[in-house]
Amino acid sequence: MASVQSNNGGDLGFEADLFKAADKLRGNLEPSEYKHVALGLIFLKYISEAFGAQHEKLQAEDYADPEDPEEYLAAHVFWVPPEARWAHLQANAKRPEITFVDVTTGRERKGDIGGLIDNAMEAIERANVKVLKDVLPKIYGRPQLDRTMLGELVDLFSKIDMKAGHGGAQDLLGRAYEYFISQFAGAEGRRGGEFFTPRSVVQTIVEMLEPTKGRVYDPCCGSGGMFVQSERFVEAHQGRRSDIAIYGQERNHTTWKLCKMNLAVRGIDANIAWNNEGSFLRDAFPQTKFDYVMANPPFNVSDWWQPQLEGDARWAFGTPPQGNANFAWLQHIIHHLAPRGTAGVVLANGSMSSQQSGEGEIRKALVERDVVDCMVALPGQLFYSTQIPACLWFLARDKSANGHRERRGEILFIDARKLGRMVDRTRREFTDEDIARITEVYHRWRNKPEANEAAGIEPYSDEPGFCRSATLEEVRSHGHVLTPGRYVGAKDEEGDGVPFEEQFANLQAVLEEQFRLGRELEAAISLSLLRVASR
Repeated sequence: MASVQSNNGGDLGFEADLFKAADKLRGNLEPSEYKHVALGLIFLKYISEAFGAQHEKLQAEDYADPEDPEEYLAAHVFWVPPEARWAHLQANAKRPEITFVDVTTGRERKGDIGGLIDNAMEAIERANVKVLKDVLPKIYGRPQLDRTMLGELVDLFSKIDMKAGHGGAQDLLGRAYEYFISQFAGAEGRRGGEFFTPRSVVQTIVEMLEPTKGRVYDPCCGSGGMFVQSERFVEAHQGRRSDIAIYGQERNHTTWKLCKMNLAVRGIDANIAWNNEGSFLRDAFPQTKFDYVMANPPFNVSDWWQPQLEGDARWAFGTPPQGNANFAWLQHIIHHLAPRGTAGVVLANGSMSSQQSGEGEIRKALVERDVVDCMVALPGQLFYSTQIPACLWFLARDKSANGHRERRGEILFIDARKLGRMVDRTRREFTDEDIARITEVYHRWRNKPEANEAAGIEPYSDEPGFCRSATLEEVRSHGHVLTPGRYVGAKDEEGDGVPFEEQFANLQAVLEEQFRLGRELEAAISLSLLRVASR
């Protein structure tokens, strides 16, 4: 464990070392099951560390009561009852039998470390019921879980040096939590990717939209990665967390719990709704408009339609096909945009060009009503959950809003398919430089020329093979297909100094020589065949 303690000061390595050490303890437990075991303990460690820091602070203050839950509520810190504090768990992690008071019954009972952890989870939920009710995993007392493994996990997470790093406990445990989520998504493959959008994709969307003030919404929020990155963006630009309000909806109850825990680890307040029906059938925020919408809906969902959706007010651009939810998601998101709202949505590539089941007509309506702001073609292998090629749709209610350049009747196309680097044999990710290249060209395109000049930024210009600003008339000429490759053209290759006329003449000479050799070969073959026939 020395590597964990020595590498956690803010550089890469600490999260990976911690995950490798934790994964060794998994044994034969499936990643989908072990995920909740490990993440639940990291959450418990965070809760206790944040509480401990506030406890020490209160002890040093006159007239403050370190055991008053109200003192913690005022500081936006979760109250942790004595039986749930990490030191109590760590002290009992290796004991074969433990006597403790069951918070549900109020009676003493005997158990082991698994029962003690479940009891701690229940105690924390009861103490913070408004935020954590029915959220925390209470799975540690099951006989299938190895008690030695649980004790060693508690020891492992106990060894994280919380005093290192600029962000303290919240930063380190938040980083660990996010890394564990991503690694479990990779281990689970398609199922795991349903709750996790790769960080580089989320970062691209956030950097494009720049959420600083207002309401942020994700109608299929998964593990909450969009929200975490939005908060990071605000902090990186010296903003205040209180300037943005976060709303989300998730229909998978297990994933909803994961999201709630992920946001709690980061200290992020959010209104995250859950119901079995999902955003289409039971919209949790039917009348609310949002300044920013960021979403990675499941691709090409075929079983989403129900008869009560016929004639829904959200289908302002046309009724989506019953066999594919892509354009239902787009219209649901547009419906929720404020007058100056913007959105970034991950969708399958087929959404840019499909003509079946009326999709082409809906896309045409979106283009003609000028709500499509920018299209980005993504490289393959970015996602854990699918090899389906994907793209980013950026939507805007008003392209001239918020002091930006007048861009009505234009769409920016960016072809980013050649960007990214392989992080292993199966998965690619954008580098920081890739994200900067995509986002900078978008903001140069949107900004007024004088704003670019004042900031010392080059004015926007098309880059063959990478980006192009196309007029509505051009998009019409392509049948309202929005695939960037149709518009950006081919990249200009670096010249070799030879004039085109001379190059063409040389190529023509080579081609004529090849034709001559071909004729000679044809004649030789014909002569050989005649000789064989005359024998």
